[in-house]
Amino acid sequence: MSIRVLIADDQVMIRDGLAALLSSDPEIEVIGQAGNGREAVEMARELDPDVIVMDIRMPEMDGLAATAELVGEPPADGVDPAGVRPKVLVLTTFDLDEYVYEALGAGASGFLLKDASAADLVNGVRVVSTGDALLAPSITRRLIGDFARRRRHQRPSPGATAGLTPRELDVLRLIARGLSNAEIAAELVLAEQTIKTHVGHVLTKLALRDRTQAVVYAYENGLVG
Repeated sequence: MSIRVLIADDQVMIRDGLAALLSSDPEIEVIGQAGNGREAVEMARELDPDVIVMDIRMPEMDGLAATAELVGEPPADGVDPAGVRPKVLVLTTFDLDEYVYEALGAGASGFLLKDASAADLVNGVRVVSTGDALLAPSITRRLIGDFARRRRHQRPSPGATAGLTPRELDVLRLIARGLSNAEIAAELVLAEQTIKTHVGHVLTKLALRDRTQAVVYAYENGLVG
């Protein structure tokens, strides 16, 4: 099955270029293009994409607000009237920390700069479509460095690991270090399918949406230094 992608950017040439790049991959189908965040929200609810490649600075509604509306926390009663929870890959020219934090807080699964290669973009769409996290390498280094500086002497928050088994806690810490399931399996000398099961349990027990939230959770709660 193809990965259905919606592109949101206020510049037509950029949208067309991204569409051409992504459409060259036989497993990716570009199903629509939006010129601002409001259009992105409306088209996502109509077309039900798997992934939205989202610009940040757009008129009417920016990409951060659109991301929060589409993939933010569900209503308290558990009812999601739209029924849409696409993955969002934020793509921007702005390598600014506040955008990274806001994008992750809004629910984005990945963050790439527009100077990334075509291969990086295609890989990014593939990665976030499976529920994994993706951050540009330069952003990852800065994000982890900032959390490390702020949390260097902080003990894990009370209740941060509530309900997790020791093995699940090991898996969470390795997720936060950026390891894939295969790499975690090698590190812990376990089968990759076992790691997938542990990852699922971690996300469920901590009420996290995906691996991106797991990474942020681990750093915010002092589980990784």
